[in-house]
Order: sequence, then structure tokens, then C-alpha cells
Amino acid sequence: MFFDENNKRYNLFSVYLKKKYNTKVYKVTLDAGFSCPNRDGTLSSKGCIFCDESGSFSQAHSNLLDIETQLEVGIDTLKKRFKACKFLSYFQAYSNTYKPYNELKLLYDKALKPEDVIGLSIGTRPDCVDDNKLDLIASYSENKEVWLEFGLQSIHDKTLKLINRGHNYDCFLKSYSKAKERNINVCVHIILGLMNETYDDMILTAKTLSDLSIDGIKIHMLCILKDSPLEKIYKQNKFKLLSDDEYASLVCDILEILPSHTTIHRMAGNGLNKLLIEPKWIQKKFETLNKIDRILKERNTYQGFYFR
Repeated sequence: MFFDENNKRYNLFSVYLKKKYNTKVYKVTLDAGFSCPNRDGTLSSKGCIFCDESGSFSQAHSNLLDIETQLEVGIDTLKKRFKACKFLSYFQAYSNTYKPYNELKLLYDKALKPEDVIGLSIGTRPDCVDDNKLDLIASYSENKEVWLEFGLQSIHDKTLKLINRGHNYDCFLKSYSKAKERNINVCVHIILGLMNETYDDMILTAKTLSDLSIDGIKIHMLCILKDSPLEKIYKQNKFKLLSDDEYASLVCDILEILPSHTTIHRMAGNGLNKLLIEPKWIQKKFETLNKIDRILKERNTYQGFYFR
């Protein structure tokens, strides 16, 4: 039976890092001024329909501070607040491989320069990597903790087209395979509650990723954010969003079919209060996490329970 040191029935990424580095590792979120081919006109100028102007950047904008300054400020803040001593540089906003090779190398080198930074986490799209960029990312993994985060959202092409994702599942699969050929750790993002997706559709996404034996996963709830294209769609047709109970139960169903080694990077998020339109319940992050814990305990199951 799977339990971590906090008696959680799933494999938390934070616990994985703590065991590996003998202390809690804190993420320092960085904004390096990246764009996205789904915003700059290469694919589209509209972006994914759920994405707001910040490119899913969960913290206050950096006001274009350079990477060294962002790291210095972030590390100093975390040291003072939590007495932190180990850090992971996290490139989050927009598509963080969407620059030429030489610019990426310069940014990644700077993000790894502080001696108390143990590695990189790079959020991007599967259509924004090529062999040279993957080789660069893989080169850091020889001495550092390196994670590549692919925003997939769903394996269903009909859904990817509906949300204006700009790539299909096959594109993800090819990029994922190339990353794994280079032994790069890959965390995959999925969104639950996407319009027109059934329970079976969402479970099939999770089952397919389970069959790929992914290294990590971030599970998101579809959010209606102010000034996103989805806001207009939602106001015209208030489609049903998952309730907190439905979401928590579905997350448990997904955890049960994932392999036990897959690290869980996120299961609930707060969303920015000033941007969130619906669902309001996601602002209660810890209530959602407690529900997930309670459901698994009531079922007497755990991550990997149904994995075959």
C-alpha cells in the first residue's frame, strides 16, 4: 500500500524532492519574457481559450526584472520566510522553450548559477521543442534536477481543437518520446472539466498517460478567467462546470490508475482572486485537498491501486 511520510496516499513531488535532497525544496517562479506561438500570430493571435493575458503565470509579474534579480529576490524572500536552503528555478509564464537555442542556454545557465539552486523546471508546449533544444535541456540533467513540463490538457484532438490549443495529441506524443529518449523528466499538465468532455473522456486521458508511465502530472480544474476568450463563451452559454465534490472524486479516480512512481505536482489551485470568475470553490485549495485525502481513505485506495 502506498503512503508517504505525511500519510498521504499519493506520491507528492515535494516529498520526492525532500527525500532526494534531504530538505524541502522551494520553487522560485521566473518570468523570462517568453511568448507563445499561439499568441504571436505564428499559429494564432488568440491563444488557448482558457488562458488569460498573464500566460498562466500564477504570481505577480516580474516587471521585466532580469533573471538574476528575480532569483535573488525570490531566494531571499523564501530564506527569510521559511528558512529555505534549496531551490528549483521554475520558468512558468508562456512557452519557456520558445526562443532560439543560444538565448535559451543563456537563460538556463543564469537560472542554475546560484549554488543553492538544485535544478530547473521548464513549462512549455510540445510544439515548442526540437532536437537541439531537447539536447540542451538534457545536458543539464547530468548534474541537476531537470523537469520539462508539457501542457497537454487532453489527449482528445476534438477537445484540443475546441480550446484552440494549436497542436494535436500526436505532436505531444512525438515530443514526449524524444524527451524520454534523452532521459528528461517530463511532467504533463491536464485540465478536468473541459467543455464537451465526458467522464470517460477524462479517464481515458489519464489512462493513456498512465500507459506512458509519465514521470509527473499536474491536474488542473477548468477555470473561467476574466478577459480570457473562455469568459465570453461562458457568458453566452453557461456550460456546466465540475463541482468541488465531482472534481475531488474524479482526481481520486485518476490517482488510482496512475503508476505509483508518477510524482503529483498539483491537484488543486487557488487561481487569482481578481481574475477568477468561476468556479469559486477553487479558491479553497486546502479544502479540496482534504476532500481528496478523505475520499481515498474512505475507499481504502491509493495512487496506483488499479494500475496494471
